[in-house]
Amino acid sequence: MAVFRFKHFAKAAEFCNVTQPTLSSMIQKLEEELGMKLFDRNKQPIMPTPAGKIVIEQAWGVLIKAKKLRDTAEEQKKSLLGTFNIGVLPTIAPYLVPRFFPKMLDENPDMDIRITEMKTSDIKQAIIRGDIDAAILARVDGLGEYRCHTLFYERFMAYVSEHDRLKNSKAIRVADLKDEFLWLLDEGHCFRDQLVKFCQLKAASRSKKAYNLGSIETFMRIVENGKGVTFIPELATMQLTDKQMQLVRPFAHPIPTREVLMITNRHFIRTTLLDLIIERIRQSVPESMLSLARTSVQI
Repeated sequence: MAVFRFKHFAKAAEFCNVTQPTLSSMIQKLEEELGMKLFDRNKQPIMPTPAGKIVIEQAWGVLIKAKKLRDTAEEQKKSLLGTFNIGVLPTIAPYLVPRFFPKMLDENPDMDIRITEMKTSDIKQAIIRGDIDAAILARVDGLGEYRCHTLFYERFMAYVSEHDRLKNSKAIRVADLKDEFLWLLDEGHCFRDQLVKFCQLKAASRSKKAYNLGSIETFMRIVENGKGVTFIPELATMQLTDKQMQLVRPFAHPIPTREVLMITNRHFIRTTLLDLIIERIRQSVPESMLSLARTSVQI
């Protein structure tokens, strides 16, 4: 399965914590046992043979069932043990994970929680494949097949250069952004997509020509050094210095707000561990963020 996913023996071996010769030998032994070639090694990247595709599909089902068996046993014991993989959006992770993760591990040193930053599309696929157990992301369309737990509601803020005309505004209106030079994440980030839709930013591609594949933190540094406007989530403001807070401007009412969720597949079993993580996350954010404010609008 690792070779199929990574299409590369060295990367698959690293993922499986074995050497590449060991992995290659194991696959060769399996091929000898089955009497067929599973992978075409003459192609780059490595691709499965037609027969290999059928075997891989069956192997995937076996791994899912084996994991479900282990998870069922751990849940019956109300155990917090075993590896638990969580995917988190890159626009959430830097601001949320430090608030709950270190303390939770200190309180439960035997827990093996592993966090990976992933985009929404990758998160959905990873949960279906069983690569991750749960994920933290913003509510978007198309989550009907997942089990969703609301964690908190997070407002969007504008981050304005001290040389920008909006610096003197107490609150930012959508109309104020019409002719601004905006630093926005690439398409595919729900953080960007939600703001573009809410603010009707038809010219949002202008900054992408100047800086491609940026991050919130990169754009904040650009704004701090005197150019344009970017947007940050509410939790990010709690890491800012007093000087940086002078660049933060709220939106005028209604304030655009995202709902941050924990999602799993519909047949998720390890609810004891999940409930603990959800509780710790909710305890780590201000109480005002646990419900949608009247002055906010969910986007």
